[in-house]
Amino acid sequence: MRDLRKYARQTNTRLIVGGVLLLFIVGIGLIYLLYGPAAAGMGFLCMGVGLIPLLLIFFFLWVIEWVTKKANDN
Repeated sequence: MRDLRKYARQTNTRLIVGGVLLLFIVGIGLIYLLYGPAAAGMGFLCMGVGLIPLLLIFFFLWVIEWVTKKANDN
């Protein structure tokens, strides 16, 4: 029997990671080609700082999921 929830979670994770990698590789690469290494460094810095709120949201949702699973086990 297949666990479809695990498969959906795995697929979503792969899509998000692939999208972020594509954004960084293609985005920073184009900035580098068009504007040079200094602008690419600033683009990398700005994209990295822009990911902080998303990572915080992901972390808090993960903590909430972990707490609810622990509460349901008891």
